[in-house]
Amino acid sequence: MVPVQVITAEDLQRLHVTNLEDALRQLTPSITTMTNGMGTTMMMNGLNEDYILIMENGKRLTGDDRYTRINMANVKRIEVLSGASSALYGSEAIGGVINIITEGSNMYSKGESQEHVSINNQTTVSSKGRFSEAISADITKGRFSNSTSYQHRQAEGWQVNNMEEVMGRLKPTGRLMSQGFHSNQLNERLSWNFSNGLNVYLKGSYYDYRTDRPQAARYYKGSTKKNSQGGKDTLFTETAAYSYDLHREDYMYGAGATWKLNSQTYLEADFYSDNLKSERDSFDTFREGGKQLTKRTHYYNGTIKGIFRLGSWNKLSAGLEYVEETYKSYNFRFQNMFSLSIFTQDEVRLCRDLQGVLGLRYIYNEHFGSYATPSISMMYSPGKVRLRAGYSTGYRTPTLLQMYYENDETKNITIGNLDLKPEKSNYYNVSAEYNNRWLSVQAGAFLNDVRDMISYRVLTDAEVAERGLDTKYPTATKYQQRDNIDKAKVKGLHLSATLYLPNNLRLGGAYTYTDTKAESTTLNKETQQYETTSEPTDRSLKHTGRVFAGWAHSWNRYTLNIDLNGHLQSKRWSTSYGWAPAYSQFDLHTTHTFRLKDIDLVPGIGIENIFNKRDTRPWNSNFSTLHPGRCMYVSFSIKTH
Repeated sequence: MVPVQVITAEDLQRLHVTNLEDALRQLTPSITTMTNGMGTTMMMNGLNEDYILIMENGKRLTGDDRYTRINMANVKRIEVLSGASSALYGSEAIGGVINIITEGSNMYSKGESQEHVSINNQTTVSSKGRFSEAISADITKGRFSNSTSYQHRQAEGWQVNNMEEVMGRLKPTGRLMSQGFHSNQLNERLSWNFSNGLNVYLKGSYYDYRTDRPQAARYYKGSTKKNSQGGKDTLFTETAAYSYDLHREDYMYGAGATWKLNSQTYLEADFYSDNLKSERDSFDTFREGGKQLTKRTHYYNGTIKGIFRLGSWNKLSAGLEYVEETYKSYNFRFQNMFSLSIFTQDEVRLCRDLQGVLGLRYIYNEHFGSYATPSISMMYSPGKVRLRAGYSTGYRTPTLLQMYYENDETKNITIGNLDLKPEKSNYYNVSAEYNNRWLSVQAGAFLNDVRDMISYRVLTDAEVAERGLDTKYPTATKYQQRDNIDKAKVKGLHLSATLYLPNNLRLGGAYTYTDTKAESTTLNKETQQYETTSEPTDRSLKHTGRVFAGWAHSWNRYTLNIDLNGHLQSKRWSTSYGWAPAYSQFDLHTTHTFRLKDIDLVPGIGIENIFNKRDTRPWNSNFSTLHPGRCMYVSFSIKTH
């Protein structure tokens, strides 16, 4: 009943995306990214990635590299659900849910005699050493299925400006705006379909990511020193930009079973574990302690679920979910937390054109107690029109990092807080759709009211002295802890239209308007009193849009696809860096499919950033884009059938 945007494998192939970040940014105006010298983060409908639940085949992904661990060549579709959805998905689903469905995720053999082999390969080469190689193989023999995929990605680092502002002056810098890296991803899934309706699967994956920083890169540090006249001189010292590379690796394993009791009822049981280790690799690998653990996390999830058809007008889903998380950092031992959830959802057709869905999740967390997250939605669909309305709640428990982590590596000291409360939200939405064979139009509006948001609260001088932090960290200039001090209200409007013209010509566009207001608590250092300030939510922007045109034509065994896609966004606010300028990027993609007897050969060529739009401000600005500028790419795919 809730509107879900579906990005198909055909969409991904036409726009030739090689990573999830680009796919979402180009195809969904409600999702944008922010980049600076510290990396890239994702936003959805005015809320950052902390409030976005990312799933693969319905299983939650955890860790820093959640949306870079996806082999795009193996993606069958991407489902994007806006707004709070904790009744269905639990914690984190406050801003929205992104579910990536991959090939082989639901492989059911149809009979003992079925045999099928499918092998696909996709290679892409572009400027700045950007290279992607993805291979997948799906094999079905009788009631056994196997799906294997591997992806390698790499890129050189680059700058868009070799200057950095240091103490009010521009100085040369060797620090990179976009980090070079190389990564590998391997996935395996085995499935057996037994004659009694029982399907059993095993799965596993391994991911490895390393940055490739230039060891010789230098930059300037600034400081002041009193001179003989009693004034101050500014001194600049050249020093090494990097002393280590970042290394992250993740492995996941799981198993599950589906038992189809009859055509109307089936039961599911799943267990999986997602495990991430992040380290700093010193350039001097022979030095003792050359590797330093940044963090290590383990996530365990067990779910039992049943779906029951109670007649032709009613479908009931109910289940039980257990989650346990552990976290270890370089400066504290393992901490763990578990939660238990009971959830149910009832889909009812009230009459021929009217349907309703009622959902409820009851959550018990060992640190934060109990909470219930209800949801309700209705859909009225007379003819070619669909009208929807819904209310849902969001719930996000504080992370173990927010509760325990203490950052003591800089002059800004951050301490944990065991008294944090969960973040909560109320989400309201209405939408309308009209579809026929030549036109598809959608419009929707939403309101997301988030409270008890966790942010950094600067401690008063009295608190610092009472806790002895000034003695423990005498050189620090700021002491802060995480606390429930913020709240935000996000209002928005979505519009989209696609026109299907004769001769396989498509034209369309989409637009998202987002109005955000965040209230934050800040400390006045002079009065030592807390004050409430109001500004847009961090990393948000008001206007985003997409325009596109596509044409396809076939001549016997040859098919040509030409697609022009444009992404447009207004200026973006950052609490730390100020405003980023408005930005637009247009890309041209072409694919050429040659259909042979059992194989398709699909070379591709295109132009990224046709109008050479770049953001060339100094390092560590709030960049609107880190794209290096206009560039060509070539690709080649092989698909068996």
